[in-house]
Amino acid sequence: MTFLPGLLILSLITHSFSSPLSPLIVREQIPSAPLGFVDNGPAPASSLLNLRVSLVSNNLPGLENALYAAANPGSPSYGKYLSAQQVQTFVSPTTDSLNAFNSFLNSNKITAQPMSAAKDWWNMTLSVEKANSLFGAQYSTFTEQNSGKQAIRTLSYSIPASLKGHINVIHPTVNFPQLNSKGEIGLSAPRVQTKFGQLNSSASTAPAIPCSEGLTPPCLQSLYGIPSTPAPSVPNNAIAVSGFVDQFAQDQDLELYLANFVPNINPNTSFQTQVLDGGANTQGPNDGGIEANLDIQYTVGMANNVPTIFVSVGDDFQDDDLAGSLDLIQFVGQMDPLPTVLTTSYGRDEDTITSDLAIELCNAILQLTARGTSVLFASGDGGVSGGQSQDCTQFIPTFPAGCPYVTSVGATATTNGVGPETAATLSSGGFSNIFPIPSYQTNAVKNYLSTLGETNSGLFNASGRGFPDVSAVGQSIVIVDNAEAELVDGTSCASPIFASVIALVNAQRMSSGKGPLGFLNPLLYNTSDILNDITSGSNPGCGTDGFPASIGWDPVTGLGTPNFNSLIGLP
Repeated sequence: MTFLPGLLILSLITHSFSSPLSPLIVREQIPSAPLGFVDNGPAPASSLLNLRVSLVSNNLPGLENALYAAANPGSPSYGKYLSAQQVQTFVSPTTDSLNAFNSFLNSNKITAQPMSAAKDWWNMTLSVEKANSLFGAQYSTFTEQNSGKQAIRTLSYSIPASLKGHINVIHPTVNFPQLNSKGEIGLSAPRVQTKFGQLNSSASTAPAIPCSEGLTPPCLQSLYGIPSTPAPSVPNNAIAVSGFVDQFAQDQDLELYLANFVPNINPNTSFQTQVLDGGANTQGPNDGGIEANLDIQYTVGMANNVPTIFVSVGDDFQDDDLAGSLDLIQFVGQMDPLPTVLTTSYGRDEDTITSDLAIELCNAILQLTARGTSVLFASGDGGVSGGQSQDCTQFIPTFPAGCPYVTSVGATATTNGVGPETAATLSSGGFSNIFPIPSYQTNAVKNYLSTLGETNSGLFNASGRGFPDVSAVGQSIVIVDNAEAELVDGTSCASPIFASVIALVNAQRMSSGKGPLGFLNPLLYNTSDILNDITSGSNPGCGTDGFPASIGWDPVTGLGTPNFNSLIGLP
């Protein structure tokens, strides 16, 4: 199913900035600002708002059908992912929508620029005064108490009746940034568990860390049957790694990591960097980031001979409340060649974003997935309580992990570094409150809920898309940060590990004339015994034991962890 933001018609009002007595239809509204935000009063009338407008695409259901056909081994279109031009034919607005939007712009003397080749996203700059008048809004300045950061937002906005059916969403409007105490956006960095001390480039001085105490690529190769030899060199196979919130992957830390813990890879092996929104990859002893180092070390260090591209998103977001996530997806979609895999270890709680804006980002991911890129997101580290552990009375799903075009990655733990694995208690999982169960997951969710019975009844949306889809080890992972060996935990570990396995499988496939796996979910849900099923453990939170792992899919570990030899056998 494709998700088209519903047009919310709550009232009709009039305004005088546009054509006389032009009626407005309330498009989105929220009852109050999120907890922690204080209203400081009306925003200055002359303040400028950089607004992004999403126009209705002409055939998103058709694009979803094309994606599912390409991902279904039983379809004559299996493996035939779309070109950028083919995707554009589905997502471009109709002529009627473009004409209606241009008429609105012209009548109000507004200049707007298309933000995408398909012209489904537009940008325009308006004063607060003009935005209030045109969209029946009341923009105020809000301050987030923990960080002190301010945002100009409104609790409701409307669109002219002439644009009904043509505009999906305008933002920033009713969405508020999700900030931590540092004013940063996104799930926090992996948890540091243990520090082993400083390293140098000589492997002979590395701390002896057996797999029973900390996991390195050789441990994971043994656990999942991954070859240690270099992958076949094939063109157009690469992993893209997302970087946010000034997390910079350090060349020196990668060299130390490879020299000390990955004996089969040249320690001079590096990665490419691409930047957007003013991003960078600054090098220096105080410039590193645990998250960025982890993600790069477990792609370069695991996917031997597969190029890795670090995509650093700066703070000059063009998508505002989405904190660079939409910018990232659109940027990756313009890379030539496309990476075959994208892994992202950042996200947010689903209840911090309106359903309309979440659907817009999810549909952007649909466009990238339809091109043949496997898009993986870490599911989060708070069990059933969201991205991070917190007090709650209802289970909190995470986003974009609940988007049906994402392969969401949960976490497991090992006993003494070997199998069998068990669910990691931190692994976020559950059911979306925005997205319904996708067709490829219907049977898996039905079977799990039947086994679950009345456990946790009323605490989650039983008709929602279940996540995660898969998992990998996410506890006691060895990294190097600021020249020091450390153990870290989190689904942030699991996503790059699983992504690396898929990139290695792609290399094998492409060297024999096959295409990359592309969208993983329909294939994995409909192929039995392809992953290592995890049947023990749970993800507690909200004063409960959370969901229990079980035979088959479960909302803790998904379908299970990688089995390289089985994945190589996929059609």
